[in-house]
Amino acid sequence: MTPLASAPMTTSAAPVAEPPARFRDLLASEWIKMRSLRSTPWTIALTTLFVIGSAAAAALAHYNNLAGAGPSTRQPPDFLPFDAYPPAGYWTLMLVAGSMGAITVVSEYSSGLIRTTTVAVPARSSVVLAKAVVTTALWTAVGTVISTDSFLVSQAILSGRHAGVTITHPGVLRALAASALLAPVCALIGLGLGVLVRHSAATMVTSTFTLLMLPQLFSDTKPWSAHVNHAMVVSAWRRLVQNWGPSPDSHMFTATVPGSWIVYALWPLVAVVLAVLVVRRRDV
Repeated sequence: MTPLASAPMTTSAAPVAEPPARFRDLLASEWIKMRSLRSTPWTIALTTLFVIGSAAAAALAHYNNLAGAGPSTRQPPDFLPFDAYPPAGYWTLMLVAGSMGAITVVSEYSSGLIRTTTVAVPARSSVVLAKAVVTTALWTAVGTVISTDSFLVSQAILSGRHAGVTITHPGVLRALAASALLAPVCALIGLGLGVLVRHSAATMVTSTFTLLMLPQLFSDTKPWSAHVNHAMVVSAWRRLVQNWGPSPDSHMFTATVPGSWIVYALWPLVAVVLAVLVVRRRDV
C-alpha cells in the first residue's frame, strides 16, 4: 500500500494595497462629475448670453441717448463702466456662479454619492480642495469670456457714436479683471456654503441672501454701516468697476480699491478654509 502523497502547500498572495489617490486624480474625478451634470453647459451658455446681452442693451440705451444730444453737449469719450458691466447682468452672474458652486457639493449629499467618495478617498479635505480648484478654473474661464465679450460688444456699439474706448483706456483693465474674477469668487462662496449647509434649497437661499440681499441692509452714510457694506462682494465689485473717485463734498463713505481687492481674496479663502475644517469633523 503506497502512502498518499501529501498535497502541496499553497500560500495565498498577500493583498496588494491600493495606492492612495493622487491629487491630480481627484481633479480629474471632480472635472468628470462637474462636466457630467447636464445642467452645467446649458446654465453656463444661457448665463453667458444673458450677461453679454445685458451689456449690449445698456450700450444701446446710451447709444440712443447720444443720438439726441447735440454736438456741443457731447464730451470726449470716456469709459462708462456700467455700459460694459451693467449691475443687472452681473448680479445674475453672481447668483448663478454661487448656485453652481454649491451644486458641486450638495448634489453629492442629496444623491448619496458623497458616501462613495469618502470611502474611495478618506482624505475629505483633499476632496474639498479638488472641488475648489476645479470650480475656480471653470468659473475663471467663464468669467473671463463674459467680461471680455461684454466690454467688446458694448464698445463696438458705442463706437457708432464715437463714444467707445479701447482696452488700454484708464480703468478698463481693472473693471475687466474685477468682473472676470467675480464669477469664481461667488462660486467658491457657494461651494463653502454647500459644505456648511448641505441642503440644496437652504444653500441657494443662503447664497442669495449673503451675496445680494445682505449688502442692501447697510448704507454708506454711517461709518460702521459703510464698513460692513464695503466688506461685501457686490460692493467690492461695484467699487472696482467704478472708474471715478469719491466726490470731495459727498457725505457718503466710499470703499478703497485695495480694500475691495482684499474683500475679493478673503471671502473665497474663508469659505474654502471653513469647508475644509467642517468636512474633517462632521459625519457624512
